[in-house]
Amino acid sequence: MKRNSGMNKVILSAAVLGLAMAVPAFAQDNPGSPSAGQSMRQAGQSMHQAGEAAEQAGSDTLNAAKHLGKGTATAMRDTKITAKVKVALHEDKVTEDSDIHVDTVAGVVTLSGHVPSPDAAVRAEQLARQTEGVREVNNKLRVS
Repeated sequence: MKRNSGMNKVILSAAVLGLAMAVPAFAQDNPGSPSAGQSMRQAGQSMHQAGEAAEQAGSDTLNAAKHLGKGTATAMRDTKITAKVKVALHEDKVTEDSDIHVDTVAGVVTLSGHVPSPDAAVRAEQLARQTEGVREVNNKLRVS
């Protein structure tokens, strides 16, 4: 959608520029209309505005690309954290037979599902907290 917005700004800028260039021709045919000098100043202002709009569109596109790159890097880190926590839970004797779901968003790990004992819930949280890159743990495990 941003691409269309940027393209629309370029098209609008070109249309404004085209109209601005046509104004001097109309001014010569219509008595009482602005002078050719005034028309040229208006055309210059329109061109300046069109340039600013094009520059803003380019800046918006660059910012969107930067945010996309940051989001992708965060998602990759979160996937790595999730995998490490799952391996730790699977390899630990206390949590290996538990039904624990792991979700990570921006370094915050959420543990959900069922464990056989309160000790298993505590141990799962400990393992998650010890995992590199984890900023916080939300323990939503239920003992069943």
